[in-house]
Amino acid sequence: MVTVCEKDQCAGCMACLEVCSKNAINIKDSIKSYNAIIDEKRCINCNACRNVCQVNNNVDVSKPIIWKQGWASDVNIRKKSSSGGAAAAIARSFVENGGILCSCCFSQGEFVFDFEDDINKLARFSGSKYVKSNPKGIYKKIKQLLQSGKKILFIGLPCQVAAVKRFVGKRYEEKLYTIDLICHGSPSPMLLERFLNEKGYNIKQIGNIEFRSKTNFALKGKRIRLEPVGVQDLYTYAFLTCMDYTDNCYRCKYARLERVSDISIGDSWGSDIKEEEKKGISLVLCQTEKGMDLLEQSKMTLEAVDLESAVASNHQLKHPSKPAVKRDKFITLLQKGKRFDLSFFMCHPKVVVLKQLDRINSHLKNGGGYEGISYSISIVEK
Repeated sequence: MVTVCEKDQCAGCMACLEVCSKNAINIKDSIKSYNAIIDEKRCINCNACRNVCQVNNNVDVSKPIIWKQGWASDVNIRKKSSSGGAAAAIARSFVENGGILCSCCFSQGEFVFDFEDDINKLARFSGSKYVKSNPKGIYKKIKQLLQSGKKILFIGLPCQVAAVKRFVGKRYEEKLYTIDLICHGSPSPMLLERFLNEKGYNIKQIGNIEFRSKTNFALKGKRIRLEPVGVQDLYTYAFLTCMDYTDNCYRCKYARLERVSDISIGDSWGSDIKEEEKKGISLVLCQTEKGMDLLEQSKMTLEAVDLESAVASNHQLKHPSKPAVKRDKFITLLQKGKRFDLSFFMCHPKVVVLKQLDRINSHLKNGGGYEGISYSISIVEK
């Protein structure tokens, strides 16, 4: 097997697929890892795939020049966002000023990237995505739009930002604005599809998926929680405990304070603004003058934050996530075709039993909701 980058270290940025003129690249997802495999019969050894690969090549990184915590001034944007709504606020002001957003959204059963220049349609990009997204098909279009003089704001994971910058090149970087999301790691989309299927849902027939949200979690409309209020589903638990990321995430070269983008956004964990925590507070690191312009235009409410405390509360600003102790066993069981919940039980039976008790206790409680952030999957039917 000949691969574009080191075996099992592909991040799935898909840039190599677009740069190959002979369609000689195929991405293989084994749940445990991604690999960009080269079809040697089609390959003409031009090395375009290896040259664009952000795993093989370094991209310029910079230390933050300012660091803040804050939230969108628009109450509705903040309420609908996973955290403080920083990404949504910046995206809205950017589009209002004539730019085009390129970011991730859920479409026809996949988390893919799309473009938008209508502020009334930006809500589809909101929310956290606890799964590996697919940027296939965006690179050439981004470059074409930049060549035509358009301003593009790309919001994605650090590896995806690096891939876009490698593909575009420095010639067109002036009109390219980038935001990276401080990332724990991401699992194969095959895991999410299997998990939902085992719960009786076909991912292709779902209107949307929410991995975390801030609201009163009573059932409304066609929104369905996979677990009762206050109970975390096992997919979310596995994600938050670093149980199921692909191999490359545990060696991520972007998990550091020096960042690849104009702005980096995450959660301001352990904020000293306690009265705002339940509403969501974003951590914002700005590396460039372009990033400063974006923040100024967004009219966000920004407050001081201690950088040392922010880094201590976000390990991804120091080092990659460390695999859970039973991670390899869990992934092996899944690869053998075991059900998601059973695989998890075989690794952590006590956790599953405790969650069953939580489920029972939740059903015994009287109605009501929960004010704050919920880390559990909800689906919206079409």
